[in-house]
Amino acid sequence: YKVHQMSRPHPKKVKSNGAVTTKAPAGAIVLFDGKNADAFTRAWTIKDGVLIASRNPKPKTSGDTKTKQDFGSCSLHVEWRIPAGREISGQKGGNSGIFLMDRYEIQVQESHTNVTYADGQAAAIYGQTPPKVNASVPQGEWQSYDITFTAPVYGEKGMEKPAYVTVVHNGVKVQDNQKIYGTTTHKKVAKYPDNHPEQAP
Repeated sequence: YKVHQMSRPHPKKVKSNGAVTTKAPAGAIVLFDGKNADAFTRAWTIKDGVLIASRNPKPKTSGDTKTKQDFGSCSLHVEWRIPAGREISGQKGGNSGIFLMDRYEIQVQESHTNVTYADGQAAAIYGQTPPKVNASVPQGEWQSYDITFTAPVYGEKGMEKPAYVTVVHNGVKVQDNQKIYGTTTHKKVAKYPDNHPEQAP
């Protein structure tokens, strides 16, 4: 299939029980504890223990945010939701993502009802691999990702081993040690760069 091909088959919908909330294990780095966003580069709004992606016109509070700390291979737990009542159409209104090492995107999107290209729906490796099944819950409800990421290995001649990722969406494994074919791009075939840091936001 071509990147973002609309006729690419969509994953079968399965019923999940929604977000899986787990207590952070001993030794984990807690990026957001419901009280402050000090671990991130932008001061998004915090309300009732929720970090809200802001479109405030003030430059320091709007747009993408990144971790101040760099990471390589890791396990990451994320809980997210698209606000109830927000108008969603394709990639508009709910389009976001978790960028591992600031390069490899696991898509965040309203995919319970909304239809977009298969490699751009929730839990897809964006522009590359759709999830095995669609475990999304209705808009407005909390969802979770448990991501296990293995960073690519680089040597003197460039990439020696590609990155791999496992994604558990709302308790359902939807990416199983899936090879990542390169850095995230839009409407282009992914490829790895010649150089790569060992860690990144």
